[in-house]
Amino acid sequence: MPATATRERSVRAALDTVLDPELDEPITDLGFVRSVTAAPDGTLTVRLRLPTSFCSPNFAYLMASDAKDALAALDWTRDVVVLLDDHHDSELINRGLAADAGYRGTFGAEAEKDLEELRLTFRRKAHTAAMERALTHLLRADPGLTEEALHDVVLGDLPDVASTGALLRRRQSLGLGTAPSDPVLVDEEGRRYPPREIPLRLRFARSVRVSIDGNAHFCRGLLRTRYPESGADQSPRAEELFHLTVPPKENAS
Repeated sequence: MPATATRERSVRAALDTVLDPELDEPITDLGFVRSVTAAPDGTLTVRLRLPTSFCSPNFAYLMASDAKDALAALDWTRDVVVLLDDHHDSELINRGLAADAGYRGTFGAEAEKDLEELRLTFRRKAHTAAMERALTHLLRADPGLTEEALHDVVLGDLPDVASTGALLRRRQSLGLGTAPSDPVLVDEEGRRYPPREIPLRLRFARSVRVSIDGNAHFCRGLLRTRYPESGADQSPRAEELFHLTVPPKENAS
């Protein structure tokens, strides 16, 4: 059995990989991890909390299920128990997780979509938002760059910053190319947009990113209102730091 400090680091690292599917952020950064208890026999119990009691059940299940899978992969855990607190479907979700019943086995007829379909939908949204952030960073850094010119921008043209790394991870999760010569502005299938469509496509991508960022800010505030102590567990959002440190591109006049 690893030492206590080593166990705590491994638990944190495992939970860092679990994302809120809609907000595209680790549940650890969001403050969704309420407590972690590791017993000497290798039993690990993790309690999760959400901003409201009526958060979407499928999102809640996906996060809780991913957390259990990530923790069960640790080589020192004997049994992993993940409990969702204070949700209107807590009892149903906790029972399904304990029985390893799966998404459909937990929700039955209510599970309209397979869990992997849901995951793919949100991976595509996350890619769109990450692509917009990376290209906006590039536009702000180069006043002479136009939106239409983004057609020829490849991954190797992007600076070595957090937004580029995030985009590469999102592309990898969708099976898209990550070579330096691969174009940046593509759809979820990796198809490059025609130059004439770029302004419209970029505006759509921006609306997706603004929606995700707005929801993330709102949910963080709701969590702090519901659980005042959760503020200490929340990490600054990478996107907020990005907009604070990168000045907006000035309009030519």
